[in-house]
Amino acid sequence: MPVDDSTPQWFAMRVTYGRELMAQRLLDDAGIESFIPMHYVIEKVRNKSRRMLKPAIHNLLFIHAAKGDVQRFKARLPYLQYMTFRENGRNVPIVVKDKEMSQFIDVTQNSGLNCVYFKPEELNLARGARVRIHGGPLDGKEGIFIKVKGRRSKSVVLAISNVIAVAFAQVSPDYLEVIDDAQH
Repeated sequence: MPVDDSTPQWFAMRVTYGRELMAQRLLDDAGIESFIPMHYVIEKVRNKSRRMLKPAIHNLLFIHAAKGDVQRFKARLPYLQYMTFRENGRNVPIVVKDKEMSQFIDVTQNSGLNCVYFKPEELNLARGARVRIHGGPLDGKEGIFIKVKGRRSKSVVLAISNVIAVAFAQVSPDYLEVIDDAQH
């Protein structure tokens, strides 16, 4: 997806040294929308187990803003870097489509789901079928229906532009509609 300097887009960003929550706080203060996928973990604090909300993937942050705004903000925070891919010998920032990002946010914020996060290279998404879920809280969500390591049955996986993949649902095939890439 080409990078437009004036239109707000979702940029995948790398935040070094685990400062993603601090960067998100600064973005919020500046009025810039951002998202960090979070999950609950059990940690011992003073010999007591506590359920705490933590980033699911360390050093990952998504920013929704125009490229110029991101550039100005990045100039103030040296630990905030674009995630990039190689294209024609250049590093191009990864931009996530609004629809993909909207689904990703919906899925990862649904606390009733047992989400498992993967690096895109850990899954062979080409082996799966593109599906749309019908019914329930995930109605309308799209993903790839494949077997995921560590789960008994096939799961629906949502992949975000060479950044991250999340297995979010073990759904009966009765609730799935196979869609072809022309519909997507």
